[in-house]
Amino acid sequence: MKKAILATKVGMTQIFNDEGVLVPVTVLQAGPCVVTQVKTVENDGYAAVQVGFVDKKEKVVNVDKNGKKEIRNRHGVNKAEKGHFDKAGVSYKRFLKEFKFENAADYSVKDEIKADIFEAGDKIDATAISKGKGFQGAIKRLGQSRGPMAHGSKFHRHQGSNGASSNPSRVFKGKGMPGHMGAKKITIQNLEVVRVDADKNLILVKGAVPGAKKSLVTLKETVKSAK
Repeated sequence: MKKAILATKVGMTQIFNDEGVLVPVTVLQAGPCVVTQVKTVENDGYAAVQVGFVDKKEKVVNVDKNGKKEIRNRHGVNKAEKGHFDKAGVSYKRFLKEFKFENAADYSVKDEIKADIFEAGDKIDATAISKGKGFQGAIKRLGQSRGPMAHGSKFHRHQGSNGASSNPSRVFKGKGMPGHMGAKKITIQNLEVVRVDADKNLILVKGAVPGAKKSLVTLKETVKSAK
């Protein structure tokens, strides 16, 4: 892997390309990411670059209605994180992630990785946590068919038979059932970069990208090209 960056999802829109064709795109606020650590084979057993993204306050001060200040460190940085960022000499970051770049040795602490690492026409893989849908039935969660909707029917949106006849008379493990839907790590491969705005650190990707607005998205160069 030679190119990768962290981004947050801004939303979707549509633009006209050079041929005048309307293209749906996802707008991503990509970087700037700062290098917080460079891992080497000699010290860590492998070569990688650790990057931080989105500034974070050291402490969060809450003021109640009586004017009393209360410091809560739940949304701040803990001692381990504080020491790590102070050693690197960078501001506190909300997200940390490692990338195993082939040229990891070329990077140094405090280097910035910006959106211009990609260009229009590049193929990338986008990874994010999908939207959580809560508890859903088998029809929405698994795409199963419903029963008749007539008044005489007592089977509308139920799942149906789960058994396996008289033998083995049990439900097999892994059977698709109603349950929690979404909130899973999803990767969409071979997405095309339509446009890059280096000044605003924006990357426009053709099509949809998993995750809700403002969620973290990892962009990497694609691991396999489309056939």
